[in-house]
Amino acid sequence: MSAYDVDLFVIGGGSGGVRAARVAASHGARVMVAEEFRMGGTCVIRGCVPKKLLVYASRFAHEFADSAGFGWTLPQAPVFDWASLIARKDAEITRLEGLYRNNLANSGVEIVDARAVVAGPNAVRLLPDGRIVTAERILVATGAWPTQLPGAPGVEHAITSNEALHLPRQPRRIMVVGAGYIAVEFAGIFAGLGSAVTLVHRGDRLLRGFDHDLQDGLVAALGQQMDLRLGRQLARIDRTADGLDVALTDGETVQVDAVLLAIGRLPNTRGLGLEEAGVKLDALGAVQVDDYSCTSVPSIYAVGDVTNRVNLTPVAIREGHAFADTVYGGRPTTVDHSLIPTAVFSTPEIGTVGLTEEQARARHGDPLIFRTAFRPMKATLSGSAERMMMKIIVDRATDRVLGVHILGEGAGEMIQVLGVAVAMGATKADFDRTIAVHPTAAEELVTLRAPVNP
Repeated sequence: MSAYDVDLFVIGGGSGGVRAARVAASHGARVMVAEEFRMGGTCVIRGCVPKKLLVYASRFAHEFADSAGFGWTLPQAPVFDWASLIARKDAEITRLEGLYRNNLANSGVEIVDARAVVAGPNAVRLLPDGRIVTAERILVATGAWPTQLPGAPGVEHAITSNEALHLPRQPRRIMVVGAGYIAVEFAGIFAGLGSAVTLVHRGDRLLRGFDHDLQDGLVAALGQQMDLRLGRQLARIDRTADGLDVALTDGETVQVDAVLLAIGRLPNTRGLGLEEAGVKLDALGAVQVDDYSCTSVPSIYAVGDVTNRVNLTPVAIREGHAFADTVYGGRPTTVDHSLIPTAVFSTPEIGTVGLTEEQARARHGDPLIFRTAFRPMKATLSGSAERMMMKIIVDRATDRVLGVHILGEGAGEMIQVLGVAVAMGATKADFDRTIAVHPTAAEELVTLRAPVNP
């Protein structure tokens, strides 16, 4: 008999922790999972799933407008109801949480609805009752939490993406502060639903680390939908009888009904007892791990956003699976974080995989750049000002495709498939000999022949 209550104790019921628990249990481990809020974690409860549902809702306004060019006449102006959307979204999240719980239970995993903190290398304390559970191994999968903006007077009047998903009423005017995935996606959501949106960022580019052509194309598109205030910061927030007065560092003041801070997320490690147990954290509070997700304490592991490696749900799932296969399946497995396709569900959408042009030039000297920008076929009748951009970056010496970047409708779906090709080492010649599917926007990816820098 084991000297421990369980073989594996997982702290956190999000995507990475749940995958690790289920796979470990399939390998015969006795597993317990503790979650203090709702099963499903950031992605299912307050992240990518509910946010994507709101993105879908926000795009109907564009569809209604475009339909006139195709002969449709709406009998009356469409009316949007925020409360109805939020209620339907909440019902879907509840359904998904139930699936997570059922899948864990069906896998033989015990669920504990409590906060768990590390009480030692092989012990976890459940709160508030203080019960101690011993475990041969502990997996920390507690994700990340929205960053606050310390020092700005009145910042307590602002909300984060967590609260934005549960607002009782849609703000008539909203300011979004930030430039990452969450900021540009929520800015697009509220703009599409009819709110007057002001997007504020201290830098001169959105989506730090993305290809510059994608950044420029997104700024041009968003500038037609909202008030972009780049190169400035939030200075203070004052509550008034009419909402909020937001002072910016350039001296201007903007009147809004809500301020959404989307300035990043920090690893959710505060108060977990990790440092007391000997687990090393970095300056941001991220759990430091090796290639097999093991911390400085051999019996404690960590996966997902809490490690601050690549903060994406599919990465957390892959890390959790690799951990379980390594420790309980007898198959040492690491995760390659170097080539990860990703999408930003802004409007217009972004899909990207591989190196940016700037990264390719730094690593490969003078890569070939294939680029096109065009008006999609749908816009010819709708009269929309929508534009698409596609870009392929190729190693001049080997012809291997180093990166693909897309801005426009369906970019997220396209990049998932392209990610397979790029991961397999496809060359530009492979793209060229692939017959186009016509008429589609994606056919441009296999018909680009002349580089912009021969």
